[in-house]
Amino acid sequence: MRLPEAREAFATQLSFPTDRDTVVERVGDVTLEAPNGDDTTVAAVLDRVDTAEFDSPDELYDSVVTFVDDAFIGRKFYDDRGSQSGMQDEEQSF
Repeated sequence: MRLPEAREAFATQLSFPTDRDTVVERVGDVTLEAPNGDDTTVAAVLDRVDTAEFDSPDELYDSVVTFVDDAFIGRKFYDDRGSQSGMQDEEQSF
């Protein structure tokens, strides 16, 4: 499953509030498809989360999004605001 689809899956497959063990039991083996690297499972991501109970699908989703690995974040160090690495402090781009 793609990461953006996880929130809906959590809402339909779990009852909230729920604890981490229940999440792992019911959806832990679901594979999250990484756009830039190795896929992972919900259980593998939750291994990095300290939260023991989730009050809503949004809270669970936010925890998963926060703790996925670098394969899910797109281009590292990308800045769409026009800053360019290597520019001198006195140089400005307009």
